[in-house]
Amino acid sequence: MLSEKQAEEAIVSSFDETVPVSSPSAGDHLDGKEPEHDDDGGDLHHQSEFSLKSIFWHGGSVYDAWFSCASNQVAQVLLTLPYSFSQMGMLSGIILQLLYGFMGSWTAYLISVLYVEYRTRKEKENVSFKNHVIQWFEVLDGLLGPTWKAVGLAFNCTFLLFGSVIQLIACASNIYYINDKFDKRTWTYIFGACCATTVFIPSFHNYRIWSFLGLGMTTYTAWYLTAAALVHGQDPGVVHSGPKKLDLYFTGATNILYTFGGHAVTVEIMHAMWKPQKFKYIYLLATLYVFTLTLPSAAAMYWAFGDELLTHSNAFSLLPRTGWRDGAVILMLIHQFITFGFACTPLYFVWEKVVGMHDTESVLKRALVRLPVVVPIWFLAIVFPFFGPINSAVGALLVSFTVYIIPATAHMLTYRSASARLVSK
Repeated sequence: MLSEKQAEEAIVSSFDETVPVSSPSAGDHLDGKEPEHDDDGGDLHHQSEFSLKSIFWHGGSVYDAWFSCASNQVAQVLLTLPYSFSQMGMLSGIILQLLYGFMGSWTAYLISVLYVEYRTRKEKENVSFKNHVIQWFEVLDGLLGPTWKAVGLAFNCTFLLFGSVIQLIACASNIYYINDKFDKRTWTYIFGACCATTVFIPSFHNYRIWSFLGLGMTTYTAWYLTAAALVHGQDPGVVHSGPKKLDLYFTGATNILYTFGGHAVTVEIMHAMWKPQKFKYIYLLATLYVFTLTLPSAAAMYWAFGDELLTHSNAFSLLPRTGWRDGAVILMLIHQFITFGFACTPLYFVWEKVVGMHDTESVLKRALVRLPVVVPIWFLAIVFPFFGPINSAVGALLVSFTVYIIPATAHMLTYRSASARLVSK
């Protein structure tokens, strides 16, 4: 068994010795051999040449991974964090954001270590990952066996399923603030059809421009909330009484827990990197940036509106309609489309592997195969039109396992023996 340091050194040395730093396909094989195609079927022989496709479509750098992690971490939850602050109080809201954020960064690091360990072992066995995306349940299977595979698959797929549902519900909820001609369920039908187009995005390699734009959109929205709250000032007679009840306190805590629960796509983001061994600190850096969005906006909104937020789970509902607010709503709608794709893409991969179509190079065939994944998500979003309670339920029941318990336990079991921790001389 390779130790953590052995695995990392093996992967680093293989890159340094055999692959030029500028090679965009380095991440496809850790032994440094350049494959002819990437996992979306594109020709990589000329990727080093300047092209619009390489700029906007085919990403895999450290920066791409950072944008993906930061963009995926904060989405609709940005609008519900002020609500959580009203349930918990200002101090608890800030402390738990910092606690969950740093703990989540640590377990993301553990996941990256296990990914490198698994992939190094497999490539020493001459296993090829051409047109194959490694996923978390496969890492658990390779390192700890089929029982862990089943656990990882169940928790991750359930989490991603409801994460996708939340994005559809959030789309309908947000658009209602600028266009109430249709009811929210009708908007869910419409946005479900729009989000179904994510079946045409082959993998996380191809989210380069979307991740960049998505983070810009959430940055605008967060600072709009902050500025709008400060300009509005405190409501006359504003009261800050949180926390009032224990159940409200823990409901708010689980929503904050959900904020830093993007670990279900960590392995897929790593696999899309040209040099995945560089991932280990990316999640922490992404979390630090996310703090600059979530803390000021939630604190400013709670300062301005206080307990009034207890009956307004969406921050947009308390702010006057202006061009700035409408712009934030529209940007969040686009970002939710991106986040839907992030949540659904690992589910697409799982389904492709089940039906034996994961290694096909045809984008159209893969898109057709993926459509059955979208249908139940669309249905659940129509049946359950309220994302606030789902956020809290997902945070309490799923994020605690997918983000903290499973990665930490898997890492301890993988390196539980002294021999597993030995570093070869």
